[in-house]
Amino acid sequence: MDCLVNADTTGIRERYRLVRRRSLELCEPLTPEDMMVQSCPEASPAKWHLAHTAWFFESFVLREFLEGYQEFDAKFAWLFNSYYQSFAEFPDKRLRASFSRPSVGEILRYRMHVDAAIDQLAKSDAPPEALRRIELGLNHEEQHQELLLTDIKHALYTNPLQPAYRARETQASGDLLHGAEIEPLRFFEFQGGLHEIGRDAEAGFSFDNERPRHRVWLEPFKLASRLITCLEYAEFMEDGGYAQPEHWLSAGWDAVQANAWEAPLYWRKVDGEWWVGSLRGRRRLSEVANSPVTHVSLFEADAYARWAGKRLPTEAEWETVAAAVPAAGNLLDSGLLEPETADPVQDFPAQLFGDCWEWTASAYLGYPGFAPLTGALGEYNGKFMSGQMVLRGGSCATPAAHIRASYRNFFPPDTRWQFSGIRLAAS
Repeated sequence: MDCLVNADTTGIRERYRLVRRRSLELCEPLTPEDMMVQSCPEASPAKWHLAHTAWFFESFVLREFLEGYQEFDAKFAWLFNSYYQSFAEFPDKRLRASFSRPSVGEILRYRMHVDAAIDQLAKSDAPPEALRRIELGLNHEEQHQELLLTDIKHALYTNPLQPAYRARETQASGDLLHGAEIEPLRFFEFQGGLHEIGRDAEAGFSFDNERPRHRVWLEPFKLASRLITCLEYAEFMEDGGYAQPEHWLSAGWDAVQANAWEAPLYWRKVDGEWWVGSLRGRRRLSEVANSPVTHVSLFEADAYARWAGKRLPTEAEWETVAAAVPAAGNLLDSGLLEPETADPVQDFPAQLFGDCWEWTASAYLGYPGFAPLTGALGEYNGKFMSGQMVLRGGSCATPAAHIRASYRNFFPPDTRWQFSGIRLAAS
């Protein structure tokens, strides 16, 4: 396992404290009843996310590296396992909403128990491998912070009352930007040739699926100046995009028919007018017209690109461009919790980081020379390298410390409950 931690134990303890505190802060707007809801098979209750992230530290760090560690509850080893087959059995994911016990209070005590033990380990002469796994656990928890938000968004939206996760501040800059004017879409040209992508093992933390750094050959390509907006996507809908099979991949057209898709997830027509749901409540489409469209599947992104006479970028094209700019944008730390209108474009594509994860045309596969982590941790990424597509760039729910140009997110092509959007490319 070579996702090396370069910080000293003091730095690790401070980062641990900040990450763990944020998970609790994200739950502050929620009631205990909210934290029980699992509104679709892909999602998990907020309570489960809090427990599972503690389970990860207990299972892969404390049990192996803290001598004399006493488990909080031996039953939690299987109850809060997610998918690590070689570690322990686990309940069917679809049943997580039935876990009324343990209570939220007991799970919070479980987290405190784990936190105290991690602090004890970090204060000791912890071996490098223990520190590496703590860093892995923190990155794992940051992933679950984003999942917690996307899952609770779906849970609250499916509630007939459609309550907001967090009230919108009337004068927030993000609110003003939603209706701001936006520049016409344009394309920047990039040279082809031999490029390097992936994360160097010595450059800081990375997941195993980002390595090794390797060379790729690219033909000259063009990348859009910003993400596709809600208004632009509505034009595709109005032109009969969901009724024209020629725009769709075969499996995509099957998904449209089977699921009766006619708009992105969280779009709902009321009295002839489209409304768009967010973590901050519903908005008229006219109010968010120039913000990026989100919660579209790979199938929808690809169909839009074909309709527009363009294509989706490959992940190598995307990373080659994104590596040239800082990994900064409308991420979780901005507090907006929804995509915002792009700033005026100067001489480089905007919105490469934040707002929405960007679907690519690349299947999720291992890089040349890919090697999963040893033991049960090898199931973290490698086991999913089948039937999934890569997304890049992070979203308005991604912690800023978590994202980088080499980061590879991945989901099945029909996934819509994530903050996923569209950037066009051309040859």
